[in-house]
Amino acid sequence: MPPRIASFVLPLGYSFNLDGSMMYMTFATIFIAQAYGIDLTLGQEITMLLVLMITSKGMAGVPRASLVVIAATMSMFSIPEAGLLLILAVDHFLDMGRSATNVVGNAVAATVVAKWEGDLDPEEPADIEPPHAPSHVARTKPIDDHF
Repeated sequence: MPPRIASFVLPLGYSFNLDGSMMYMTFATIFIAQAYGIDLTLGQEITMLLVLMITSKGMAGVPRASLVVIAATMSMFSIPEAGLLLILAVDHFLDMGRSATNVVGNAVAATVVAKWEGDLDPEEPADIEPPHAPSHVARTKPIDDHF
């Protein structure tokens, strides 16, 4: 894709397209609620998803900000904040997964915009010039057979 599209779409994606973070925070909050035996209705789960979709936009580039957002969301749905300790140990590893999901989402968004603009034109294999082997290089010194 052209650099003009990538330089426009990717920074916006890293600021606003945090779908991996939003999904992780929703799943983590529902997991904690289930661990405490709190049944959430479908309406509460959808409301939680929408709240976390909006609040995830402000956490780009802040390490462990998802824990703060989860704690705030838990209090909104009367889930004990002490349940945050259940996910604290694995949060570092899950951070890698949500970052990968965010990267894939941003790459897809950039590809869609490039296709939409008509600038996504991959080179055909026949158009790609194969790498050339190095040509014969003349030696400046004669080869010495004596050791």
